[in-house]
Amino acid sequence: MKILVPVKRVIDYNVKVKVRADGSGVDLANVKMSMNPFDEISVEAAIRLKEAGTASEIVVVSVGDKKSVETLRTALAMGADRGILVEAAEATEVEPLAVAKILKAVIDEEQPQLVIAGKQAIDNDMNATGQMLAALLGWGQATFASEMEVKDGKALVTREVDGGLQKIEVSLPAIVTTDLRLNEPRYASLPNIMKAKKKPVAEKTAADYGVDTAPRLKVVATEEPPARAAGVRVGSVGELVEKLKETGVV
Repeated sequence: MKILVPVKRVIDYNVKVKVRADGSGVDLANVKMSMNPFDEISVEAAIRLKEAGTASEIVVVSVGDKKSVETLRTALAMGADRGILVEAAEATEVEPLAVAKILKAVIDEEQPQLVIAGKQAIDNDMNATGQMLAALLGWGQATFASEMEVKDGKALVTREVDGGLQKIEVSLPAIVTTDLRLNEPRYASLPNIMKAKKKPVAEKTAADYGVDTAPRLKVVATEEPPARAAGVRVGSVGELVEKLKETGVV
């Protein structure tokens, strides 16, 4: 069974993001970038399926600029077999629908039986690509997976929902999007990092797949959240209640 895993290059989750002075977006100058954490979980899930003998090949795909090849190499060092970089015309942010269309074209070529994707990227929090991809392909989908088992041509997935946990079964081929509690991704060892440099990475463009990546959304302004106000010390429960009433909390 072949598994395809989309991965995205984002600002590292440990970095404190700064907005440009003109409010035109986030300042990316000299900022550490890394693989989207949910995508790391997806890569780990695919590797575990391969180690269990369920999967035979893991293909990782990234849609973005040339530097996204670094993210692919990280996935290859973790244990993926080969990568595909789809350059997207220097676009700073490719919207979910365009990404889904590109991934559909890649899937049509690669014919994987399972796609494991992160539920969302931490830079835009769209949480849409996996669902859009399933719709374009006409495949079943299982989102927000915290547990997953693949056997007998089906994926058994435990989903995290507002009311608790939901267990569903989807027939392959299918799309699964991963949540935080699915697994803990491994660190790539130095020998595997060296081996990853020799693993194949094919380079394509969005135009190769006939996909227009021109944005359909316009960001009007980007602002940092307001600074948190200092706390107020109260002397009694009654005073606390009055303060809460004044602020509209109760």
